[in-house]
Amino acid sequence: MQQDPHEARREITITSANLRQCHLYLNGHTDFFPLDSLGPSSAKSGSGRMLHLDVTGLAEPILTDLPVDAKTGKARGIFRKRSWVRQFFESNGLRAGDKVVIERKEKYHYLIRPSKLSAPVRVAEFFAGIGLVRLGLENCGFKVAFANDIDPQKLEMYRANFPADDFLLGDIHQVQADQIPDCDVYTASFPCNDLSIAGAMAGLSGAQSSAFWGLIRLLSQKSAGARLPRIVLLENVPGFLMSRDGKDFEAAVAALNQLGYVCDAMIIDAVRFVPQSRARLFVVAQLDVEPAFPFGVDASDARPSQLMRFIHNSPHLSWKIRPLPKLPAPSALLPSIIEDLPESDPAWWSKDRTEYFMNQLSDRHAATAAEMIHGDEFRYATAFRRVRNGRSMAELRTDGVAGCLRTPKGGSGRQILFKAGKGRRWVRLLTARECARLQGVSDSYRVDVPLNQALFGFGDAVCVPVIEWIAVNYLLPALRVAAQ
Repeated sequence: MQQDPHEARREITITSANLRQCHLYLNGHTDFFPLDSLGPSSAKSGSGRMLHLDVTGLAEPILTDLPVDAKTGKARGIFRKRSWVRQFFESNGLRAGDKVVIERKEKYHYLIRPSKLSAPVRVAEFFAGIGLVRLGLENCGFKVAFANDIDPQKLEMYRANFPADDFLLGDIHQVQADQIPDCDVYTASFPCNDLSIAGAMAGLSGAQSSAFWGLIRLLSQKSAGARLPRIVLLENVPGFLMSRDGKDFEAAVAALNQLGYVCDAMIIDAVRFVPQSRARLFVVAQLDVEPAFPFGVDASDARPSQLMRFIHNSPHLSWKIRPLPKLPAPSALLPSIIEDLPESDPAWWSKDRTEYFMNQLSDRHAATAAEMIHGDEFRYATAFRRVRNGRSMAELRTDGVAGCLRTPKGGSGRQILFKAGKGRRWVRLLTARECARLQGVSDSYRVDVPLNQALFGFGDAVCVPVIEWIAVNYLLPALRVAAQ
């Protein structure tokens, strides 16, 4: 069979023999791999072109090829290196009849992961915003059964894209546990205002970020007479880890521990998936899991040294660190999300407004802009306005990545697009659609609200492919193990 270069994935079914012998049988699927990845029958004779396998549940990628049968010269239908298969089965709770997906990322780069669970995982989404956590989870087979947020303008965007019958508009402190259906997962992207370095750093006692305790109250009510979720997923800014010298993060983990949850944490930057610099801290809390203090667990791309130092310095808290594959290398660049607006589009600034922007550039940034203007091709940069020595300045970013999307309070949060080349220049704000793309949102997501309203929605949101990565590499495997 000739390999279809456009085919993205194959699915295989796990058998009892696979589990017993710790093999992944590839019979009928070897054509999915490049022909030059077939190697000799014996490793002593060499190998084929190495395949890079990212395997859910393994911290390190697997490099292997496909051996051929010594007599027939045909592929044997197994990976040559297979000592990792047992760990893959065990860490993902795989049983006979379960399905495994082999997904092609690039020609020699594959992802191996369990397929979706047979029954949808029910989710309650708090601080739901415009629904991007929901979008990421439902792309992976989850089902949001309840959503809550306090902001009616975000609800307007949410309703345009999702059924909102299960959406409860209001303050989480006023929500009662009996209003929430039984769910397997709770998600909470609670306000970062008091945890961010850019904020007042009032911590979890601040007017906004104290909403976290509303979630803990609901979980406490559930624990008294109803079913607690198996997993709680928190999302916030990395400043949460440092807030009040770590006391806020410690208090949050301790509160979850007291409810019976064992915690893990990771920091993931959206730049791994989209051209936006947006690092976020995630906490995964699991119920009915034996804690295991992470002796010997080193820092990694998803768990940087600052986070691991906090964990290692907190043996009084209950931890369970799950192996994670390496995060994808950043590859997306700004031109991939830009809308091709005609020069006559009113979004482009007037000559006077553009000149005012140019005059706000420092000498260094003005030199960069001049280089772009006189270049032979059109290039893009983004910019924020900042106050430097009492003066409003515009600062360009030219590495092909946008700055972190923010809510447009006071004007400085609005991200500016600078296009230049062939002796010309143009300036405007990023459009709502460009902001959506920077959050990994497809163009099928409806944005039918004024620009400022959309910027508030996307500036407060979570990057969709980051949620998908966590769902595939953490939530689904953990739920499979819990179901055994």
